[in-house]
Amino acid sequence: MIVFAAATGLRPSELFGLERRDVDRDAGVVYVRRAYANGRLKHTKTRLSNRAVPLQAKALEALGRLPQSESEILFPNARGRRIDFRSFGRRHWKPAQTAAGIEPVRDLYDLRHTYATFALRAGVPVFAVSRFMGSSIAMIDRHYGHLANDSREHAVSLLDALAFERAVDAAWTLGTRHPRRLRHSKSASASEAFASARGRSVDAAPRDRHGSRR
Repeated sequence: MIVFAAATGLRPSELFGLERRDVDRDAGVVYVRRAYANGRLKHTKTRLSNRAVPLQAKALEALGRLPQSESEILFPNARGRRIDFRSFGRRHWKPAQTAAGIEPVRDLYDLRHTYATFALRAGVPVFAVSRFMGSSIAMIDRHYGHLANDSREHAVSLLDALAFERAVDAAWTLGTRHPRRLRHSKSASASEAFASARGRSVDAAPRDRHGSRR
């Protein structure tokens, strides 16, 4: 359960509200539809919280290690019922950290921060992280924006790569000729290729079938 929590970024209440039918292995997602807190099962926190979260390999491996159970609850307690957040933290989560020598002892909710940290450092767009975590983009940027401090350089590299792929000869006629992709040496940068394409003198005026300008 702990590995699954860190690999999905779910809130503890959402984690304890999961049922086996919420996992779609074929689609590779887990559907967050409800939350369990203070002994009550309820709808998720906000409209954004009702979502489909992609399951990375570690999450799927964690599900594969779950013991067989007849309970419809994905992570039941020893009696097959839903886990109480406070009881689990006091009796299991914090003592396990102490035994492992982890200082300072972390809250279960911190696994959500772990997910956000890993996702942003891996280059997952803030918009996608926001959707997966069920939080606003403003909240993600406020709490984790510093982790994406290289996002501008990453964005420029993506735009340059796109420009290189889309650089074409814009001249065209009504005949069978199609736009021709520009050739460029593999050693040249994408920005150089784009600049080369922009610098060409192109007559983009349409012509008739005889090649005369309209």
